[in-house]
Amino acid sequence: MIAEEIKRLKEERNAVILAHYYVDSQVQAMADYVGDSFYLAKVASKTDKETIVFCGVRFMGESAKMLNPDRCVLLPDETADCPMAHMASEEQIARLRAQTEDLAVVCYINSSAKLKSLSDVCVTSSNAVRIVGALPNKNILFIPDANLGAYVQERFPEKNFYFSGGYCPVHAVLLPQDILTEKKAHPQAKFLVHPEARGEVCALADFIGSTSEIIEYAQKSDAESFILGTEPGVLYELENRCPGKTFYPVTPVCEDMKRITPEKLLSCLRDGKYEVKLDAALCERAERPLERMLELAR
Repeated sequence: MIAEEIKRLKEERNAVILAHYYVDSQVQAMADYVGDSFYLAKVASKTDKETIVFCGVRFMGESAKMLNPDRCVLLPDETADCPMAHMASEEQIARLRAQTEDLAVVCYINSSAKLKSLSDVCVTSSNAVRIVGALPNKNILFIPDANLGAYVQERFPEKNFYFSGGYCPVHAVLLPQDILTEKKAHPQAKFLVHPEARGEVCALADFIGSTSEIIEYAQKSDAESFILGTEPGVLYELENRCPGKTFYPVTPVCEDMKRITPEKLLSCLRDGKYEVKLDAALCERAERPLERMLELAR
């Protein structure tokens, strides 16, 4: 069986398998740790294993490599990427830095190593509000996700926000009418949504939060049914933690996350592919905002 061979190879390589909530449920079942980007970033920073296998998209593997430059970080599929991770430019950032005093460049962790290296601090969807609130800067350039940035902006009217215009292709396709249709079909259901969704969609929510926060809310809630406004891969964890509750997903799947399969995980461990390699100078620059995030989040 694939699962048994993966377990054997994992021990042989002294490896740890990390999986994001959005990858295939079979892959999540084989992982040592499953979580959102913030949780997995913390796990990656503390592991003592020689090899980290990151079942997710490329920026996640890059983040693990920055936090563990001396360890081998492998990706089961080298083509699994996040379009939003590249939705800002060096020129855009440099221009605003030159024009704006007291500016902090706040970079969503869902971004490339290059964008991280140009930033002052990283954030995740679960800690963005807390970290931006801890910054003394009056001016904030939030990259690359404008929807998450706008969600944070609402909580700090005293700060000036600038955006690069990026978005998550999965969450951004949700429209208010989609939610109103689901609410009409399931009037008792609570609507749970990720802040990567449009502001007008978030305005219809009973709860807005990161993937892990959505899971926690559904687990603790007295409600029996939920409209799910995030990638449906999270259903695996929700159904494990919330037996008897019903979920109605409304977002499409993330095709990049779904590239990760048990067969590719097995191949990755067996053949040592695909290793994340970063330029040492880039890695050092990109690590600083990640480390600052982990410091502020403590």
